[in-house]
Amino acid sequence: MSITVYVPRDAGALSLGAEAVATAIAGEARQRNVDVRIVRNGSRGLYWLEPLVEVGTADGRVAYGPVQAGDVAALFDADFLHAGTHPLAWGPTEDIPWLKSQQRLTFARVGIVDPRSLDDYRAHGGYRGLEAALRLGGADIVQAVTDSGLRGRGGAAFPAGIKWKTCLDAPADQKYIVCNADEGDSGTYADRMIMEGDPFALIEGMTIAGLAVGASRGYIYLRCEYPHARHALEAAIASAEADGCLGDDVRGSGRPFRLEVRMAAGAYICGEETSLLESLEGKRGQVRFKPPLPAIEGLFGKPTVINNVVTLASVPIILDKGAAYYRDYGIGRSRGTLPLQLAGNLKRPGLVERAFGLTLRELIEDYGGGTASGRPVRAVQVGGPLGAYIPASQLDTPIDYEAFVAIGGMLGHGGLVVFDDTVDMAAQARYAMEFCAIESCGKCTPCRIGSTRGVEVIDRIVAGNAAERERNEVLLRDLCQTMLAGSLCALGGMAPFPVLSALDHFPEDFAGAADKTAT
Repeated sequence: MSITVYVPRDAGALSLGAEAVATAIAGEARQRNVDVRIVRNGSRGLYWLEPLVEVGTADGRVAYGPVQAGDVAALFDADFLHAGTHPLAWGPTEDIPWLKSQQRLTFARVGIVDPRSLDDYRAHGGYRGLEAALRLGGADIVQAVTDSGLRGRGGAAFPAGIKWKTCLDAPADQKYIVCNADEGDSGTYADRMIMEGDPFALIEGMTIAGLAVGASRGYIYLRCEYPHARHALEAAIASAEADGCLGDDVRGSGRPFRLEVRMAAGAYICGEETSLLESLEGKRGQVRFKPPLPAIEGLFGKPTVINNVVTLASVPIILDKGAAYYRDYGIGRSRGTLPLQLAGNLKRPGLVERAFGLTLRELIEDYGGGTASGRPVRAVQVGGPLGAYIPASQLDTPIDYEAFVAIGGMLGHGGLVVFDDTVDMAAQARYAMEFCAIESCGKCTPCRIGSTRGVEVIDRIVAGNAAERERNEVLLRDLCQTMLAGSLCALGGMAPFPVLSALDHFPEDFAGAADKTAT
């Protein structure tokens, strides 16, 4: 009888040697004349244990990790195919505390299913949301998404239902669904994990969105650095078309929806929705003036819903289990769950999906295990390169959109990058301005010129004496306010967040060179 072994084909696991591990397991099985079936699944998100190898047993999967090709022979010797003991053994995968305490809704299948198998997707609840949607009218689908409390997971946290309703009510002969899969924030990988580990969830979510607003075409604008995601998505789209889940007659409903992948332009600014539309139309990626909103006049001038991967992949469970089921997770106006991506100086980096409400401290200490260096946490940047730096004194802030706004931060795409007490926060502030200067599309003056001047002013602050520092800090804060109030999009409008938070919480790092010499 064949024994099933799961080895991730996720890009993160591949970068850590998963391909060599899969090859070694297949070779060792042949040499020992053992019947082994290898399934290339997605990552469970425990990147501190990747490559994580799982063995299917009558009692569920048993985990071993991190496994390297050189460990494979010893694993066979230890009879790992029958849950044998070994230094790399973790016991039943679902009982690993790091994973067991999560609340996986959007990521319920990631790491479990074979991402290339439509049958496997269906066996784990896939396409039940679409079947429910096909029994409803567009307005009813939109109402369900609205009632669920789902907000955009790409950064702005705008209520998805309101965006969909705007598009639904816009009269047009053609409408579009666009998935923003240009995941470019530092320390983020949730979108990639879904696309590589459960691509049908995104496809199903986009199809439901199309039915909801009357859109017949969809585009996935995919980050060009994600070739593995592209292969997974294109294979899944082909399977969905062959099965009738995509095409001119979705599941015999008489309603069309076609979907294709378009590779991004390699620019950070194209993660901004209107710049993305320009790029998708074959133009230079520059921000558009608003209004009109994309939901009214978007791709090729037609009403367009633009959501990111996690937002759209969360839709099927809402239609399957109901708006109330999803809404019952979370706190306040932050409903459902959020995939939080732990990165930086941590012992246990990886993806944690939990309902809103747990604290930064719980994430960093209970899941992340504290710093990899063993030194105290000094700062956490939440929300990508434009997110504020949260000091250790604010680690008890709950994961909640409004709570983060109250402390001058943002949750963004849910990425966390942790720094210990050796970090130079003045250098981090300078990096934020430099990043904005490099990535600016150049359309508006506050972003294009302000970011360049910001780098120069920070350099003068750290090089000067106390009097010069005070004068230049006033100038830097004034410049930041101009960028916040006058930039055309969030790139220039949010680049001041990390700068101002560094100035407010870590002023000692901006002491001028002359002061340091005198001291």
